[in-house]
Amino acid sequence: MEQTLKLYRKRYIPNESILLKDDTILFASDNLIITSWKTLKPRKDINHGYSAYFIDKGFKVSKMFHADGHLVYWYCDIIDTEYTKETNTYVFQDLLADVLIYPDGSVKVLDLDEVADLLESNVIDAPTVCKSLRILNELLQLIYQNQFEKYQQVINEIEKKA
Repeated sequence: MEQTLKLYRKRYIPNESILLKDDTILFASDNLIITSWKTLKPRKDINHGYSAYFIDKGFKVSKMFHADGHLVYWYCDIIDTEYTKETNTYVFQDLLADVLIYPDGSVKVLDLDEVADLLESNVIDAPTVCKSLRILNELLQLIYQNQFEKYQQVINEIEKKA
């Protein structure tokens, strides 16, 4: 009997691993998982959204909405993924660097200071930082070369069916 797919979000700041038990898995394949979700804790800025884990690319793209339904921004996390077949479990390690894309097309990179702080304090190692920065660079190149839309479209198509 196949075990139910489980997703965990693991972070350095705060140091935690959370089972995303309330996320609804809308699609799952070897290199792509799409979920819908509501925020784990009440927030004024965002309320719910959709996330697509592009496992082979090393990033997660989330479409985040305010409670009234308007798009707040697209949020991209740089991630490392670990899959355990025996338990059908994915652990998505947040590699700290993030990119926000606002509805007007403006782009903001976040949390590079956290990457530096954790490297200096030996919480993460240089190879992990290098991996994070390389994926961040690839993601930014996709955005700057107007190739990010295909990743947004994956979520938009699922959202239409949900």
